[in-house]
Amino acid sequence: MELWFTESQTKNIGLQIRVKETLFMGKSEFQDVAVVDSHQFGRMLVLDGVFQTSIAEEFIYHEMIAHVPLFTHPNPKNVLVIGGGDGGAIREVVRHDAVEKAEMVEIDGMVVEVSKQFLPEISEAMIQPHPKLELKIGDGIQYMKDAENKYDVIIVDCSDPIGPGEGLFTPEFYSNVYKALKEDGLFVQQTESPFYHQELITYVSKEISALFPITKMYLANIPLYPSGLHCFTMGSKKYNPLEVNTDNIQELKTRYHNKDIQKSCFVLPNFVQDLLK
Repeated sequence: MELWFTESQTKNIGLQIRVKETLFMGKSEFQDVAVVDSHQFGRMLVLDGVFQTSIAEEFIYHEMIAHVPLFTHPNPKNVLVIGGGDGGAIREVVRHDAVEKAEMVEIDGMVVEVSKQFLPEISEAMIQPHPKLELKIGDGIQYMKDAENKYDVIIVDCSDPIGPGEGLFTPEFYSNVYKALKEDGLFVQQTESPFYHQELITYVSKEISALFPITKMYLANIPLYPSGLHCFTMGSKKYNPLEVNTDNIQELKTRYHNKDIQKSCFVLPNFVQDLLK
C-alpha cells in the first residue's frame, strides 16, 4: 500500500508527496510535528500538515533568507533569528565572518529537538552548538517587546500566519522589530507565495513601508512551497539592497545564492509589482 501525504495549499489545490515512512509524529504544546521520509524530497519536516522544509531543497530558502539581508548590511555583528526551529537559517547566519553573535528564539522546543535528531544536515549549528549561537526556547513576539536598539539584522523565519506564527504578522510586532533594531538595522520576513497569498503580501508591504524608509521584496523559486514561487520582504532603516557592492561581499560556498542573485532577486514580475503599488 502506498502512503501519500497531502498539504492543502489553498482550499482548491494541494501538493501530494509519496512517503517511504513516517519517522516521527508528535504533538507539542503549539502544533502537530512530523518528520517523514519522502521519495522526491527525502526527509521532510511537517508542522500542522504544512510542509516546512526538506533535505533536497532546503538550501534555497535558508540561503536566501539569511544571505540577502546579511550582505545588505555592511557590518552585521549582532543578528537575531525569530523562529527557524529546523536550524537552517541560523546555520547560514553563523557562516558570516562579520557576525559575532547570533541569537535564535524558537517557541517550540520539540521542533528543535526533532530537527536535531532527524535533520542533522540542516540543524548542524544547533547540534554542535556553534560558538556564535545563543539558542533560546521562548516566544519571539514577547522577546521583541523587551528588546531595544540591539540588533543589526533580524530574520523572521516564521511558519504560515496561522497558529504560532499568526502574531508575527501584526503591526505591533513590526513596530517592536523596528524598535529592537539599531539605527541602521534591517529585517527580513518570509512572506509566502505572490501567486496564492496576494492579500497577505499587500498587507505586509503596507505595514512595513509605514515604518521603514526602505521596503523591498525579493523572490526565490522553492519547489516545496505553494506555487514554487516564494517571496521575502525586507524593511531597512538605512541600507538599500539594490546599492550593495557585491564585489566586496564574503565568498561563501552556496548552492543557490550568488553575487548576481543578491541583486537580481529583487527584480519583480509586473503582477507582483502591481501588488505593492
